[in-house]
Amino acid sequence: MLFELNGLIYKNILKIKEMKIEENKTTCIIGESGAGKSTLLKLLNKIYIPDDGSILFKGEPIKDMDPIQLRRRAVMISQAPLLFGETVEDNLQSGLCFSEKQKAGEDELERVLKIVQLEKDLNKRAEELSGGERQRLSLGRVLLMKPEVYLLDEPTSALDEETELAVMKGFISAAENHNGTVVMVTHSMNVAEQYGEDLIRIKND
Repeated sequence: MLFELNGLIYKNILKIKEMKIEENKTTCIIGESGAGKSTLLKLLNKIYIPDDGSILFKGEPIKDMDPIQLRRRAVMISQAPLLFGETVEDNLQSGLCFSEKQKAGEDELERVLKIVQLEKDLNKRAEELSGGERQRLSLGRVLLMKPEVYLLDEPTSALDEETELAVMKGFISAAENHNGTVVMVTHSMNVAEQYGEDLIRIKND
């Protein structure tokens, strides 16, 4: 099992009696705004610490894990993607630097940009990209890292429906090629229904 949650309580936002997220399956987390979906991802990434209960990652309690090591294995993209460095290439390479992995060659960078449908010059200034382009750049950055888990918070919210489906199809396929597992909060029922092998619905109390 990838993640197991038992008796989890976080403030007055989340109460989860039991939840399991399987490895090597794309899991989509859906639910109303304010139900705690983003909070759940942050708990899985040890950005937040639960008030009560336990979270296991591959059988190991997250509370005992070094947060940096956990975040190299389970990489998270927030809803408002951050930029790292000046150029498109800087941003793509930054995840590899964080993971203490060797930098990628130009061919590999170009390949990843095609997967996420962002065919921009590697020297283009990242700050000139639109919101949707920044989302795709973030997806490219984490794909290069090849982590065990991708925790994605609304990764396609700024994209139109057609681009959204094409980007996620390519991303999930690339993640599966190196046995990566995708856990994704999404507002899009199209994405959830087409690519979500497991659906978790978070409800407001």
